[in-house]
Amino acid sequence: MITGEIRNKVDAIWDHFYSAGVSNPLSVIEQFTYLLFLRQLDEQQKRVDRLARLGTVTVNSFFSKEENDIRWSQFKNKTNPEEMFRIVKDEAFTHMKKLGGQDSKFARHLENAVFIIPTAALLQRVISGIDDLLTTMDEKNTGKEEGQKDTMGDLYEYLLSKIATSGTNGQFRTPRHIIKMMVDLMQPTPGDKIIDPASGTAGFLVAAVEYVLKHYRDELFVKAGNEQLQEHFNSEMIHGFDTDQTMLRIASMNLMLHGIEDPNMEYKDSLSKSNTEEEQYTMVLANPPFKGSLDYSQVADNLLSKVKTKKTELLFLALMLRLLKNGGRCAVIVPDGVLFGSSTAHVAIRKEIIDNHKLEAIISMPSGVFKPYAGVSTAIMIFRKTSIGGTDQVWFYDMQADGYSLDDNRRELDLSKHDDNNIPDIIARFKNLEDEKKRERTEQSFFVSVDEIRANKYDLSINRYKEQVREEVSYAPPKQILQEISNLEEGIVDGLRRLEEMLG
Repeated sequence: MITGEIRNKVDAIWDHFYSAGVSNPLSVIEQFTYLLFLRQLDEQQKRVDRLARLGTVTVNSFFSKEENDIRWSQFKNKTNPEEMFRIVKDEAFTHMKKLGGQDSKFARHLENAVFIIPTAALLQRVISGIDDLLTTMDEKNTGKEEGQKDTMGDLYEYLLSKIATSGTNGQFRTPRHIIKMMVDLMQPTPGDKIIDPASGTAGFLVAAVEYVLKHYRDELFVKAGNEQLQEHFNSEMIHGFDTDQTMLRIASMNLMLHGIEDPNMEYKDSLSKSNTEEEQYTMVLANPPFKGSLDYSQVADNLLSKVKTKKTELLFLALMLRLLKNGGRCAVIVPDGVLFGSSTAHVAIRKEIIDNHKLEAIISMPSGVFKPYAGVSTAIMIFRKTSIGGTDQVWFYDMQADGYSLDDNRRELDLSKHDDNNIPDIIARFKNLEDEKKRERTEQSFFVSVDEIRANKYDLSINRYKEQVREEVSYAPPKQILQEISNLEEGIVDGLRRLEEMLG
């Protein structure tokens, strides 16, 4: 979450663009992003250089020795603004567009990228501002847990909030800590093939890469004989679809900075007839658009055969089942209406997942999770594609706190307190579901049998099954209460009489 000092620094950089005549918000975001990427490339190269000196195996190098002058740490110190402008526009920007090779997917996404910063003076001010901004962010992140750090995604979220199209069609960036929780629950491996069919800036995919690198780094890059697994990690593990070219460029840059040499980000309308992919992936991680409504003629027929609806949140669930291989798993954020909606389409998609596949968990989230951009109540659905059923009981968790205040400010709370942050508890309980069978319906998590869910017309709202604890209140006998009231009245009358005497 971008707040306070960091927000002011971003605003100052934005004002530099506006004052110099770059007033289209989308253009500002694109130019801002390219320069952020150049700076992050240099930081990544510094890590590569350190590992090389230690003799550690590295994934890739972003600059050769001959290209040292076009690194951020070099050109930012140029005292001549015109010389800096020439290096960035003619050399560094061109180098960035060719990363991964001329025929790479990354290069294809960036082939139409244009450097439109008009003057050397503006470039110098923006580079100085970005360097100061990221240095401040690095200082504030020192000592924080990885999942709680300010990231490039936080910057994109704030930048996107500045354009009129941000937040339309139910598109809101998922908070970093919620993404990390979902990835921790799913525990991806280097052998997975992961898709986000509404990828945006690739937050879920980046988190999956980070998880795999944290838990399987030795297996990928140290142990001998794993070249095939390395190749899968670099070119086939991560996939994303989006219909916004700007988001695809941002996502591709984001993934490359996290070690994916050639990100599989595709310009594709996931729900359309043109998307014919099926049974290709072992894992889906997503937060698809909530509020969209499509014309039937635009939607793939095999999705409509599963759920006859125009609502994108229901169609995306059908799509995820289609994309997954048998045995593949999905963690997806849905609006609460998906869980209890009574329309034919709502019931049909829940019935499909429960009866023909295996619904594993419903994690109900508080309505403030997406503030200040939206106050909608949401939940996480976790299910496995089986095509032969398998749902016997479903685990429910009532998340009441996510570590941040649930108002528009979203202040970070004391993460050591369970009452302020349920996320560690959710992960711990989900990894030990056998122990959850002992819990009562009055607790924060519990199981519900599939027979009971079917009897309730496949309703998956947690309030349908959670039992409230009501404390018994003891009252005094009626005669005693009447006597107490009478005593009070007598006291009032006596007080009024004495007040009249005092007034004469």
